[in-house]
Amino acid sequence: MRLKVFNEREQTTAEIEFDGKTVIELLNHLNLNPETVIVSRNSEVLTEKEILNENEFIEFISVISGG
Repeated sequence: MRLKVFNEREQTTAEIEFDGKTVIELLNHLNLNPETVIVSRNSEVLTEKEILNENEFIEFISVISGG
C-alpha cells in the first residue's frame, strides 16, 4: 500500500510503499522507536494495533521529555 508520512522531528513528508497493515509494522518498517513518537491520522492518536489503509496521511510527532 502507499502511504504519505510526515515526520515532525525532521520536518519531512514522503510517499512510501508499505507491505504491512498496522501502526507497529509501519514503525518497524521505518526504524522508528514507538516510545519516541506519537502516531496520528486526521488529528487522531493511533495505537500500535491500528490498521492502516491505502493512501492515508500519517504523522509522526516527537515525544519530548525533560527533567
